[in-house]
Amino acid sequence: MQNRIKIAIAGYGNLGRGVELSISKNPDMELVGVFSRRDPKSVKTLFSETEVFHVDAILEFKNSIDVLVLCGGSKDDLPIQAPEFAKYFNIVDSYDTHAKIPEYFSSVDKPSCENNKVAMIAIGWDPGMFSVNRLYGEAILPEGETYTFWGKGLSQGHSDAIRRVNGVKDGVQYTLPSAQAIEKVRSGVRPTLSTKEKHTRECYVVLEDGADAAAVESEIKNMPNYFEPYDTTVHFISQEELLKNHNKMPHGGFVIRSGSSSKQNSQVVEYSLALESNPEFTASVMVAYARATYRLYKKCDFGAKTAFDVAPGLLSIKSAQELRAELL
Repeated sequence: MQNRIKIAIAGYGNLGRGVELSISKNPDMELVGVFSRRDPKSVKTLFSETEVFHVDAILEFKNSIDVLVLCGGSKDDLPIQAPEFAKYFNIVDSYDTHAKIPEYFSSVDKPSCENNKVAMIAIGWDPGMFSVNRLYGEAILPEGETYTFWGKGLSQGHSDAIRRVNGVKDGVQYTLPSAQAIEKVRSGVRPTLSTKEKHTRECYVVLEDGADAAAVESEIKNMPNYFEPYDTTVHFISQEELLKNHNKMPHGGFVIRSGSSSKQNSQVVEYSLALESNPEFTASVMVAYARATYRLYKKCDFGAKTAFDVAPGLLSIKSAQELRAELL
């Protein structure tokens, strides 16, 4: 394919590996390379042909990269990296601190506008795909309520909190949506649901030798902010079972809009995801939006963007004519 979109990856953890994998499945794209803060010789990529460079050298490639996909964390990496990289590159990131998105948007919009670049922020499945489906639901059914449920999914932050409990050798935590709450919403009742009613938490814990299981369970269940507000179940398992059965990063969830189009008729709209790999799916969404980012850049539509600003057709490798013939 001629004139393939040249993509680069900044940061190479689980998300960066997912982007590398996704690019390989999109024939209109090619990977320029991975840019890491680590010694490039120490970074082992999925594909042997993938080149790795130190991030300090990235400006040497500013004329060779169409879109730079940022794979750092929302807490410490992206707030610093995105405004800086947006001066030199079209970027896509997965910033996911919902409450801070407006101020983050502003911090990236200014440098991208000033330098005629496109900055696609907060791209993934939530924020991202779930956000779009919340918007569709509200726009189509203005009278109603929107409900978002997350899970079943492995929570990295809550898993880390478990592992810090005295007597815990290892552990993971899953967020589970309440089946009863989901069924209430699907019925069109439009219930008012508390945090505890919407989700439960399930923990799988490996104890240190000689640890008091009852004390560990009590400390986990009563941990403020993390587990105390929820119905929490703690399972004690062996290290071997943890490694065998809990070595993936699944996630998913539901967006449900329950509304009325008239006094007589209720309508329920639902979008759901069941993911075996959270980072691989998030990366796949980012790569599709990298295509849209490049297309917006070619149209001179500069500045910061979110999933709300992208027409669906811009995500697809297919032409507008093909989409009308095949999918419309």
